[in-house]
Amino acid sequence: MKKTPISSEVVNEVIDAFGVHPAGKATIRELVKIVNDIEGITGQEYIRMEMGVPGLDPTFVGVEAEMIALRQGVASKYPNIEGIKPLKEEAARFVKLFMDVEVEPMHCVPTVGSMMGGMASFMVVNRSDHKRTGTLFLDPGFPVQKQQCLVLGHQFGSFDLYDFRGEKLRGKMEEEIEKGQYSSILYSNPNNPSWICLNEDELKIIGEISIKHDITVIEDLAYFGMDFRKDLSQPGLPPYQPSVAKYTDNYILLISSSKAFSYAGQRIGMMVISPGLYDRKYPDLKRYYSSEKFGHAMIYGALYSLSAGSSHTGQYALAAIFKAVNNGTYNYIKEVREYGKKAVIMKAMFQKYGFRIVYDMDMDEPIADGFYFTLSYPGFDGFQLVEELLYYGISAISLDITGSSRTEGLRACVSQVRREQFVVLEERLKLFRKNHPIPE
Repeated sequence: MKKTPISSEVVNEVIDAFGVHPAGKATIRELVKIVNDIEGITGQEYIRMEMGVPGLDPTFVGVEAEMIALRQGVASKYPNIEGIKPLKEEAARFVKLFMDVEVEPMHCVPTVGSMMGGMASFMVVNRSDHKRTGTLFLDPGFPVQKQQCLVLGHQFGSFDLYDFRGEKLRGKMEEEIEKGQYSSILYSNPNNPSWICLNEDELKIIGEISIKHDITVIEDLAYFGMDFRKDLSQPGLPPYQPSVAKYTDNYILLISSSKAFSYAGQRIGMMVISPGLYDRKYPDLKRYYSSEKFGHAMIYGALYSLSAGSSHTGQYALAAIFKAVNNGTYNYIKEVREYGKKAVIMKAMFQKYGFRIVYDMDMDEPIADGFYFTLSYPGFDGFQLVEELLYYGISAISLDITGSSRTEGLRACVSQVRREQFVVLEERLKLFRKNHPIPE
């Protein structure tokens, strides 16, 4: 074993104790545990790129609003399960001002983060027709969403979007829909982990297929407005966050506060249900819920059974954040642009030492610089590369667990890497390249 920055004995001991071989097969949270254990034993800090968590301070206006709400005693009171009025009103404004989509406050419902929003969506959408119980994932994507389907006993299918951009998307989706009995389609935009961004033509295709096959689209907007190639920060002015909501009335939007507003710890997000879907009746929902109305089943069936409402103070926080953004007094994009700036530096550094960007193009232009980027290294598959980098104090996840067809790659998140760590990162990458020479 060549000399590495982190003791190989400790790395091997922790991996063996955890029982996942190779370590690259570990889930995100399992890898977090592995790295935490190695850091705890060695006292050496990792370059942590495995988990997509904010690397910025929480939005100040949210913290202040939550503290005020706490002092007013709302922590002792159950919130209305449909959401507090100020949050619902500001959420509807936000959707109009930043997406140019019309919804009413009643269609905006708080959730315990977008993960809960996804779970609840599967619980209702995939039970709306007894002949169909599954989700078509436009991958790569967030691995836990497939785990949610497995927990619920729902079927799912997937394909890698990168291979079917533009008009090719229509044919591939039609092909996959013929194979499976799907009730829903799910994707993220910008995409986790590839950071490709679906354009208006592709969203129109998805919308048209949604209408043709009566399939509900679940649009995961975890990285709302974070395609930094455009300025999506001005309320009420184009360009807007692209959305399938422009092309179908059969959609659910999942809007997260975690990344855009650095408010991950309070587990508060929004589910926006299209007006047509909210009021629609599905007789098959009566198998599980008290009402055949979609909106009623979602709120008083799925969401009620999952948590009986979202954090009361968190709702006040998100209401205040939305209000500040809507009024133009807080430009959240200005803060999160730091992720794109760090991505430029980090991608160049990895490429300098022989790594390659896996998802490198977004249609006919270079991939945007954002929260994630993807990597490979000659001679390694993704599982092997994850484990090998652990000896060098660098952690990332395999693309394989995201549903990617590019099993040689890794997903790297820039958020937790501090700029002062760049020197250490370069030293470790330089040693990695020395110990793993690339044949000419």
